[in-house]
Amino acid sequence: MFKIMYVCHGNICRSPMAEFITKKIVSDLGLLCDYEIVSRATSSEEFGNPIYPPAARELYRRNVPFDSRRESTLISKDEYGKFDVIAVMDERNLKNIKRYFPVDTENKICKLMSFVGEDRDVRDPWYSGDFETAFEDIFEGCVGLLKSLDKRITKEKISALSITL
Repeated sequence: MFKIMYVCHGNICRSPMAEFITKKIVSDLGLLCDYEIVSRATSSEEFGNPIYPPAARELYRRNVPFDSRRESTLISKDEYGKFDVIAVMDERNLKNIKRYFPVDTENKICKLMSFVGEDRDVRDPWYSGDFETAFEDIFEGCVGLLKSLDKRITKEKISALSITL
């Protein structure tokens, strides 16, 4: 089983978008039972809040199902050993996650965009309001991450998905 955790500051925009995009991809490929996919926050500011409405609208617009009842969840110090990959959305998340996991002995913490060969942040829609661009970054990063983990996931299979790009 592949275990993935996505992390952003509040766990109401980018990391839940990544969680649901990834779940949609592996579900459409018939591989959902081979994955555990979650998202977490590095800050308690949004703890218990639902997915941010503009993020939910973008997922809906792109044909990505999501649980509207899910709530922001704070990362826990005991979760490091439970996941194969811990993908953060930006440099600040990378810095903040060290409060929970001061040492990354297994090199499992990385920026999501590193899976497409880029050392940059997923653009933050909280400040820009640009959820479309954030979705595109996240989708590209999630596909790259999945292809790096699972050889069954190919470019051809991804292009046949029902996600609206």
